[in-house]
Amino acid sequence: MPGRTAAVDGFVHASLRSSVESFFKMLPSSDSLAEIQRRIDEVKRFLSITLSIANAHTVEFYTHDVWNRFMAVPPQEVLTAVSSCSDQQGAPEAKAKEESRTIFGFCNDTNRLVDTHELLQAAKAHSIPGLGVCMSRDELLQALREKGEDTGAVLEPDEFMNSKKSHEVQCMSEVVACLAQRCGVKQVIDVGSGKGYLSSFLSLQYGLRVYGIDSSSTNTHGAQERNRKLKKFSRAYQKHSKAARAQGEATHSPQEELVEIKPGMNGGSVASYSDGAGVVAQEEKVLISLSDVNPAVERHPEPNSQTEELFLNALSVDEIQTASPRVPADQLSAEERERRKRENLERKARNRTDGAGTVFSPLTSYVTAETELRELINELEDAVVVGLHTCGDLAPSTLRMFVAKAELAAVCSVGCCYHLLSEEFDPAGQECLCGVCGFPLSQYLRDWSWFCGRNARMSACLALERVSLGQGIQMESLFYRAVLHVILRDHYSAFKSEKRVGNVYSKAKSFVDYVRRALRRLELDESKLSDADIQDYHDAYRPRMGEMHAFNMLKVALAPCIEGLILLDRLCYLKEQEDLSFSALVQLFDPLLSPRCYAVVGLKSYEDRISSR
Repeated sequence: MPGRTAAVDGFVHASLRSSVESFFKMLPSSDSLAEIQRRIDEVKRFLSITLSIANAHTVEFYTHDVWNRFMAVPPQEVLTAVSSCSDQQGAPEAKAKEESRTIFGFCNDTNRLVDTHELLQAAKAHSIPGLGVCMSRDELLQALREKGEDTGAVLEPDEFMNSKKSHEVQCMSEVVACLAQRCGVKQVIDVGSGKGYLSSFLSLQYGLRVYGIDSSSTNTHGAQERNRKLKKFSRAYQKHSKAARAQGEATHSPQEELVEIKPGMNGGSVASYSDGAGVVAQEEKVLISLSDVNPAVERHPEPNSQTEELFLNALSVDEIQTASPRVPADQLSAEERERRKRENLERKARNRTDGAGTVFSPLTSYVTAETELRELINELEDAVVVGLHTCGDLAPSTLRMFVAKAELAAVCSVGCCYHLLSEEFDPAGQECLCGVCGFPLSQYLRDWSWFCGRNARMSACLALERVSLGQGIQMESLFYRAVLHVILRDHYSAFKSEKRVGNVYSKAKSFVDYVRRALRRLELDESKLSDADIQDYHDAYRPRMGEMHAFNMLKVALAPCIEGLILLDRLCYLKEQEDLSFSALVQLFDPLLSPRCYAVVGLKSYEDRISSR
């Protein structure tokens, strides 16, 4: 009955539109485009004075006499100020005589730092928290959830503090699931999905249809193998979810007697499962043990803590495998492109056979804003596009894709690896060779032809919160490398060599051993220098190691400001789009666990999504 079908569809669309409209009214007020542009101007002004510190290369610290070029204070004064800055609240009292001769602690006449406290307080004020342009994850979730909705038991962060990946997957998946529910969509596209940790969890825990896209075939194959192992888990999980909802309360679970947590690699934990006859392999046993238990499962979309913890342990077994580098499609051989196309076709055929048994669908492809998603995904409907720590240009590319594709209703993007961003306005013209650059993204910052520089973007990757707690920079390795640079300048005229020294510090037993290993790596004649000659360089510069330490701590203090400008540029880009109903920066993660903790979130209005088709 066509008339009845049309009426039902109209009712559904009207209900969805009403729900989405009420949601936007509930959201915390987000900053306007003009306000974000004003904040960008503030950060630009600050960085125009301080960016030269971030761009100073540590390798050239002694050869370019970096300390005396930029600093007019002793190193100990800087280190003392850095250690005490976190205890100070608010801006320091202004000094009338210094107001006229300094800006952000730098002397107007010499451009050297004369007031460390002024610089550190200004850096704090020009970070994302100091600018006040970021909302918390809890604020966003509160607005996304239905009024009066029972949130059930939620894991506290302390329950998974020892696992960075678990923390990220749990925090982000809940936000993505709520975005999908609010937008009325059932599909998620995970760009740069890697080994599928987020994709698998979104599908298994929240019942979403997830397409994980990664350009590395190694990652895709790993995700497919994990799918095979998680199918049993998925069926058991769904079975027990229904049982738990029917019973209301769970009975005693034998899994409590099966699980033994043991210390794992990198501070994490590994779960072993005993069947009475010894320890069974972790990932396989978690699938077997869950088929015999009846856990309490909170109603959608909230996870059950025990089941969720077991699932995350299963996901983390091969987390330490390294990923293959991403290769753009135009750089692939014809054979490789054909192989990837064949793999995707085979995957689609398997999906049609497996049906609901598939946890999620991994695809191998290099994607940009110009990629036709429907050519990759035949079954594509409206979806949320996400990216968890998408590297370099992939994060801005995800935002461009969201804006360009009518079928993408919302975006949640967390970027990383800022040093791998390409810059449009590189004075040397070396970074942006592909035509579409990752920075700047907004038209506003492009109109200013803003350029950060690779060293500054590398500084943006430093983790202020971790360094503040002593989980800091390996100063001795940096010191060794800088003194080696002096030796290369003095004896080899090769300090601008194309070759890289690489990580020889970890293998070196002493400075002399380090230099000899480095010279062999660079294929230079080490017989020019005796051990005594090499040690003399170490002894001559060792008293100045404090300068390098203090200078690098200032770089760490500036890191949040550079990251802030990159993130504000991405937010500004979304604010510039007319069809977006909401966009914001959201702190998703604990920065001590996951330093790249900010997500760019955007949602399109329902009417614009429909009218743009």
